[in-house]
Amino acid sequence: MKIEMFQKIRLKSGKVGRVVEIFNEGEAYMVDLMSDDGEYEQKTIHPPDIKSIVVEIDKPFTSTA
Repeated sequence: MKIEMFQKIRLKSGKVGRVVEIFNEGEAYMVDLMSDDGEYEQKTIHPPDIKSIVVEIDKPFTSTA
């Protein structure tokens, strides 16, 4: 499966991040990762570092107010 810009991924370390740059057609990725203190860090990762791609589901919202 091809990883696209801004996709959410889970690393083998358990951290979750969002792809912000793709290098050489997928040889490496720059990812924004949330650290334990709530701050973001950017890290370059490689395909063997990736455990899975996170798929989000869009659900309709209705307000009772």
